[in-house]
Parts: sequence; C-alpha cells; structure tokens
Amino acid sequence: MKNLIEISKIVTKKKVRKIELFDNAALESTASKFNEFYEALSGGKFKNDRDAATLLYGCSPTHDKYRQLKSRFRKRLMNTLFFIDVNLPSASGYERAYFSVNKDWTLVKILISNDAHLTAQDMAKSILTTALKFRFADVIVNCCRILRQYAAEEGKEKEYAVYNDFLQEYTKVLDAEMHSEELFQKVLIEYRKPASELEGMIERMSGYCDELVSLSETNESPVVNYNMYLVWVYRYEMQRDYEAMLTVCQQAEKYIEDHPNYYQEDKLATFHLKKMTAYLHLRDFRNGRTNVERSLQTFPAGSKLWFGFLEYYLLLALHTDNYINAMAIFNRAISNSKFKKLNYQTREKWKIYETYLHYFMETQTDKIAVLRAQASRTFRPKRFLNDPVIYPKHLRVYTIHLVIAQFLFLLEKGNYQMATERVDRLKKYATKQLKKEDQSRMINFIRLLQQLAKANYKIRNMSGTDKYYERMVGKPLFYRGRIEELEIVPFEKLWDYILKQLG
Repeated sequence: MKNLIEISKIVTKKKVRKIELFDNAALESTASKFNEFYEALSGGKFKNDRDAATLLYGCSPTHDKYRQLKSRFRKRLMNTLFFIDVNLPSASGYERAYFSVNKDWTLVKILISNDAHLTAQDMAKSILTTALKFRFADVIVNCCRILRQYAAEEGKEKEYAVYNDFLQEYTKVLDAEMHSEELFQKVLIEYRKPASELEGMIERMSGYCDELVSLSETNESPVVNYNMYLVWVYRYEMQRDYEAMLTVCQQAEKYIEDHPNYYQEDKLATFHLKKMTAYLHLRDFRNGRTNVERSLQTFPAGSKLWFGFLEYYLLLALHTDNYINAMAIFNRAISNSKFKKLNYQTREKWKIYETYLHYFMETQTDKIAVLRAQASRTFRPKRFLNDPVIYPKHLRVYTIHLVIAQFLFLLEKGNYQMATERVDRLKKYATKQLKKEDQSRMINFIRLLQQLAKANYKIRNMSGTDKYYERMVGKPLFYRGRIEELEIVPFEKLWDYILKQLG
C-alpha cells in the first residue's frame, strides 16, 4: 500500500496526458487514415514521404495535412512500443525477460526522478532477481548501483556488501561482453564488404577468434558465447571452409540446447541460416533439406524468417537440379497468405525464381509432366518475352537475371535474332555497369554468351571461350544474401545447359 500511495502522489501532482496508441480497434478501422497509413507502410507501398502524401491525401509531403498526420502517427507508434505483447508464443523466456526488465528499469528511473524512492528500491530488487537468473550483466550493474546507494544511505552494511560484490563481478562480465561486441562488430563491418576485399581480413579474424575463446572461458555470459560462435562462423564463411562452418553452427546449437535460459530465437535462426549457406555452397541437398524442414517447424509460418529459409531451400534445390522440389517449395511460399505483404524487393526476387522454374519446366522433358502439374498458371512466356524488364538502379542485377532468362527462352525456341538482341543488351551492362572485382562471374558469363552469338549459335564455330570460362570458375560462387552475388543457378551450370541444348 505504501508503494501505491507513493505512486498516486506522482500521478496526482503531474498532469497525465491522454495516451494515443495503436490497438486492435484502431488498426481494424478501415475508415481511419491511421489504419490506411499503417497498412500501406507495413505493406512496403511507400518509398518516401512523397509516395505517402500522394496516396493518403493527393498532396505534397510539405502540406500541413500530411505533416500533422505523420507527426501524430509517429507519436502513436512510439507510444505503442511500451505495450507490445511480449508473451506471444514466438518470444522466448530470455527475450520476454529482457524486454520486461528494461521497461521496468525505465519506471525505476521515473520513480527516482519523482522522489518515489521506496517504490523504486522495491522494483529494482525485483528486476535484479530476474536479471541474475538470465545473467543480464548490463541490467545487474544498473540495479546494483542504485541498490548499493540505498543500502549505504540506510546504513545496511550486509546489503551494501551483497550489491557491491555483484557489482564487482558483473562489471567485469559487462566489460567482457562489450569487448566481445566490439570484436563481432569489427568482423561484421569487414563481412559486409565486397568479396574481393575479404582476403586481407582472415589473419586479423584469427586473432579475434582466439580473444573470444579466452573471454568465453573466463566469463559465463550468453552474450560473449554467442559473439564467439558468430565470429568463428563468419571467419570460416569468408575462408569458404563450409565444413568447419557447419561444425561451429552445430556447437552453437548445442550451447543453446544446454542453456535453455539463454535461448534467443534470432540467434538460433542465424545459425540455422548459416548452415543453409554452407549446404548451398556444398550443394548438399539431402542435409540441407533436413536442416530447413526442422527450421520451418521451429519458426512461425509466414514470418520473415520462414520465407528466408524457404528462399535458401529453393536456391539449394535449383543449384542441385531438384526442379520438382524447387517448384513445390516455390508454391509453398507463394500460397502463404503473408506472401503479398513481403516488401517489393523480396516479392520481385521470387518472381525471378518463378521465371527460371518455368524455363526448366520447358527444358526438362523427362520431368515435364510432374513439373507442369505443380506449375503456376499465372506465368505467361509470351508476355514475359515482350516485357522490357526495367528495374531501378539498385536492383540492376534483377534486370540482368531476367534478360538472361529471356535469352534462354528465345534460345530454346530457336529465335536466334531476338536472343542476340538480349546478348547485346547484356553486353552493355557488362561493359559499363557491372564491377569487375565483385561481379566477375556474371561478366564472364555474359562474355561467353557474346562468343556464342558471334558463332551464330553453332558450338563448333565458337572460339575464345576458354579464358572466360576459366575466369568464371576461378572465382567460385560466394553468396551471402547480397543482391549482387545472387545466382539463381550457378553460371557454369547454366552455361552447360546452354551447350547441351545446342549440342
């Protein structure tokens, strides 16, 4: 009761504003501009303020109507964050606990700033109990600083000693966590660079890995351990040592299994996805399928993660000639009700996959009946061949993949004149817009197509192809989810298909 009296005094003397939130009623009100704004925003329909202002009011983004709506919308959205449901089945105990203690810590700071010290102290003790269970070093340090101060003011030496001991212990753990984060972030910066710049990083990464192992041996911290496993995974991925990469992922999964209190969905998903990366490059469909089917049972159907796993699954099927499986995976994805809510870039990528699936449906005569039974009825080859295929600059690789697909369809139909027109267009991209250091595989594949067109599509008349082929295979596929590294089918495999088709 003392705590309630203390809090009520704060509320009474402070003016409490009306809190505007997004709840189910607000989001289901189709007549609301807030609802319209939210649905369009979450559906990826806006690229900028101009798009939003035009759709909502038919005005410029500087108009008062739009600016007022945007301001109020943002305020509601931020307020709603304090009331999101952390008890959803998809949230782990660790994630729920971390959200709750940080939200409660905000309340402790508010209480202290309003001299409600009795309630602040009780709440800090409650937070500390939870934080110790999950070893939230940052939260433990924050709570113990406050509680040690209260113990000193009240002359409670035993309590002071307890909080001081926790503070000494977890300050060291927090330092180790921050250092592990620093090392991981350094690796992440390097990892995100183009593949041509990665080689010089390997030696430094070896030192980071050793440091992280030492930190994990002297500090019992899920943060340190996760960062250690992630850095080792990234190291082996950059070295193209996919077997070692799989071993580390399995060790990380074992750590998660042995420490259920520290379970974090996003960390588990990362290791599962990294395993898919390894299986893709090893072209191991059997183990990749086992891994992804287990993952699809773990993460909610229709979630971003779920679609991410299906995409790697589809690529693995295409890279290993499992076209019937690939078509089934594609249909599994697009039949999900949440597919239409994926962002534009992701949806367009799936359209490219569909195009190539239909090409293989046309050319794989031994499997054509099964493939056609699973094929989408919405794809129209004639309409596709008449499509000018123009994507924005940042999605230029999508354009190139679809122009290559047009070339493949035309080649299969024996329309060499139009196929050559596509080669000429690809030549311009290869000469002027693709980077030699980072997209050499695509460039050399296009050079091979040029030599084929020069030979009037007669294999025996081709010359000068060996150097382009050797350059292409000399830099093996290295796909990390980056658009510019995407190969629906490895280019050397695609080249073999073309030669067989003409042979």
